[in-house]
Amino acid sequence: MAKDRAQVDYGGPLRRLVLAVLVLILAGTFLLWRIDSPRVERFRAQVTDRIVPNMDWAMAPVTGTINLFRDFQSYRRIAEQNTELRRELRQMQAWKEAALQLEQENARLLDLNNVRLDPRLTYITGVVLADSGSPFRQSVLLNVGARDGIVEGWATMDGIGLVGRISGVAQNTARVIMVTDASSRVPAIIQPSGQRAIVAGDNSAAPPIDFLESPDLVRPGDRVISSGDGGVFPAGLLIGQVAADPGGRLRVRLAADYERLEFLRVLRHYGTEPVTDDSNVLAPGGAALLETEATQ
Repeated sequence: MAKDRAQVDYGGPLRRLVLAVLVLILAGTFLLWRIDSPRVERFRAQVTDRIVPNMDWAMAPVTGTINLFRDFQSYRRIAEQNTELRRELRQMQAWKEAALQLEQENARLLDLNNVRLDPRLTYITGVVLADSGSPFRQSVLLNVGARDGIVEGWATMDGIGLVGRISGVAQNTARVIMVTDASSRVPAIIQPSGQRAIVAGDNSAAPPIDFLESPDLVRPGDRVISSGDGGVFPAGLLIGQVAADPGGRLRVRLAADYERLEFLRVLRHYGTEPVTDDSNVLAPGGAALLETEATQ
């Protein structure tokens, strides 16, 4: 019990002594650092040179933690920039698709404007609203109709070739039966041989050529144009080129791009003017000669 009391008695004063010494050291250090004297300044510099370099090991974890935090902030900024760049890339891709579509539409409109037609033919351009193509019917719907003066039977073209004819007219829309439809028959002339034929639709991409007088005079690659017979289609409209299928049957490789029908030109064609006076188509004096022959 005596030993325990002695340890208790010495422990308290020792702690107080250590605390007093520590306070004195701190006070002395504070006073030493506050004294403005060249000697004291040199002493402070020597103490700093000896103590501070030896404290690098203690500052290493703090420095590493700060660098790690800075690296994390830099990585977060890079991730945000990457997300922003991906969003801008998606926008650029959308703009690219829109630009390509506009470029294609512009090219088709330029094709429509560059097609040379009979000066007597006028036209109106319509936009393809819907494609109702099926294995049994080939047709499209245009956004022009009776309000635009569209008449049933008028021919339609894309930028290059014949597409079909108007088969139904509403107030604001019109139906176009394509050349490929099974109900379509187009009188045609094959150049350069001048052979007349019928381009008959069969719901295929290359309609066959029927009623050809001399097939031996026709070669693949010959130009096929409308003849104007029947008064439905104007003469001279490009239909396509002659091609031969594996079975040897002659068909027409159509000039119109049926896969991308966006605009169609409707040709105003009022048919061939009927002959009302026979004397207008005879040579001078021809009418009197016909009368003399009739009396004889």
